[in-house]
Amino acid sequence: MPRYRLTIEYDGGPFVGWQRQDNGPSVQGALEDAIEKLSATRVTVVGAGRTDAGVHALGQVAHFDLDRDYPPDKVRDALNYHLRPAPISVLEAAVADGQFHARFSASARHYLFRILNRRSPPALERGKVWHVAVPLDAPAMGAAAQYLVGKHDFTTFRAAECQAQTPVKTLDRLEVFRRADEIHIEASARSFLHHQIRSFSGTLKLVGEGKWRPHDVKKALEARDRAACGPVSPPDGLYLVKVDYPPC
Repeated sequence: MPRYRLTIEYDGGPFVGWQRQDNGPSVQGALEDAIEKLSATRVTVVGAGRTDAGVHALGQVAHFDLDRDYPPDKVRDALNYHLRPAPISVLEAAVADGQFHARFSASARHYLFRILNRRSPPALERGKVWHVAVPLDAPAMGAAAQYLVGKHDFTTFRAAECQAQTPVKTLDRLEVFRRADEIHIEASARSFLHHQIRSFSGTLKLVGEGKWRPHDVKKALEARDRAACGPVSPPDGLYLVKVDYPPC
């Protein structure tokens, strides 16, 4: 039974999230429907990251098994045909080792959060960025972000409904920098808690506005209390950029 690995790009705006749910269309469900049209087989698609409603992906990775062999290029092209008009694109399809698991084999996940930091709202990028009209101090946000890098108890930055067994995670990288009218927040770790990056982004915005000092982020982390977190940012500006795996 061949296993296929997909690299996927999608606009998360129309979906209730990656995971199949009863309350609306999901990315996982759309892919499973497309695979069924290709193969006449109902399968389960496993994703590397279970992105929330409104969260986008530039390099989501998923896998599924089929009963027969198809050329990878045919899988890619057929799925893209059957996915239309949903804003989902299969960028690459490949045959994977039977031990490959999109979620559990991942060694790192890389996310980007985009803040449009100008007075005027977006016209072309609506739903793709978080618009913040107040000028933000990117260097101060970057300094504050460094308090979060490393292994910590991230209870403060964890959603109440998070199902992870422990709030302790190792954050490998969290950087903030300005690109023209945008503030970019880049985060890398093996895994993240539910709403962790959006909690980071909303909290760092307070620093950028001057409402918090960078050291206040350290105090919030050490409080290990969800009430100490800043506001959770909207999902619009968050992207799953890339997923890393150990070399074969």
